[in-house]
Amino acid sequence: GDQEAGEMGLAAVPGRQAAFRQDLAAAVRYAQAVGCPRIHLMAGRVPLGTDRAAVAGEMETTFIENLRYAADLLAQEDMIGLVEPINNRITDPRYFLNTPQQAAAILEKVGRPNLKLQLDLFHCQIMDGNLTRNLETYLPLIGHIQIAQVPGRHEPDSPGELNFPYFFELLESLGYSGYVGCEYAPKGDTLEGLGWLRSYWESRGAQHGGTSKTAE
Repeated sequence: GDQEAGEMGLAAVPGRQAAFRQDLAAAVRYAQAVGCPRIHLMAGRVPLGTDRAAVAGEMETTFIENLRYAADLLAQEDMIGLVEPINNRITDPRYFLNTPQQAAAILEKVGRPNLKLQLDLFHCQIMDGNLTRNLETYLPLIGHIQIAQVPGRHEPDSPGELNFPYFFELLESLGYSGYVGCEYAPKGDTLEGLGWLRSYWESRGAQHGGTSKTAE
């Protein structure tokens, strides 16, 4: 979409289907070039001057239509489409897709196996909490997980509400084998901001680079 015009994705925005398909085609070309098998299909924002409840039905219909189109296109490239709930309490008040419950209901209606849930624990905690049960419930739908501390959206070991060593162990116990994306704002530079990961590896008996003697 047009970020300067206040757009943040187009998949659920009525009247922008042609632009969505054009942008999706470009995204697929980029993904092919860098070998990325997953693309985040951003729902977009409730249009300015409209009531969320009044347009929710039309936006969901548009979203489902676009997701089916995207899933069929991505299947030809052996790619997965992801939808991510973004909280509308702090981050983006007008974003259409806000909770894992809403996302799961839409994915069920779309009915395509190569569409998955991108679950960001930052957004999920702000909107719903109950993270352990949500991870257990939605694990079969999850195609990618992202993390950031709440409320500051900084490193996992920064002060906040979430106990990330617990969540990492929970994900292992649940059999999650995908990536965990670090989508947070480092308080310093990027390298300094990854210091928590070295500490976490060491706490698990791992050597530099993440190789575990226990695992070996």
